[in-house]
Amino acid sequence: MFRNITRLTNCVSGALRHSSANAKPGPAPSVNRVEKTINQVTLLGRVGADPQKRGTQEHPVVVFSLATHANYQYNSGDLLQKTDWHRVCVFKPYLRETVYRYMNKGQRVMVQGRITYGEVKDEQGQAHITTSIIADDVTFFSKGPTDLPPPEESS
Repeated sequence: MFRNITRLTNCVSGALRHSSANAKPGPAPSVNRVEKTINQVTLLGRVGADPQKRGTQEHPVVVFSLATHANYQYNSGDLLQKTDWHRVCVFKPYLRETVYRYMNKGQRVMVQGRITYGEVKDEQGQAHITTSIIADDVTFFSKGPTDLPPPEESS
């Protein structure tokens, strides 16, 4: 089996050497290729507020905010926690309804999706750049010890 792979590798590399040796100088031929790019975001954080329904009847969207943070330590030993807020939009019908029904403020979730940029104009006509995460998947984490209310005492 490995002999066949080696033979194929030698055949391909020989063909490449042969084609490059006989290549004519000048501009490269025009080839219509689509370049592969990646726009992928994964966030793990806490929901800032209950999700809201936005958009129109034809183009509904559910929007919520997600907080993530990073911890820093200064040379003096002081700790600083920096929180970043992310606007998450859910367009997929099944995911949109699940997020709207079951997600709550403070819940820990993981969002996988892509980042997008847009522009909105305020009342004065000023343009503001917006950044949003378009969710492809949202994973709900079960309530942990810090999320549960204190146990009730039984009598």
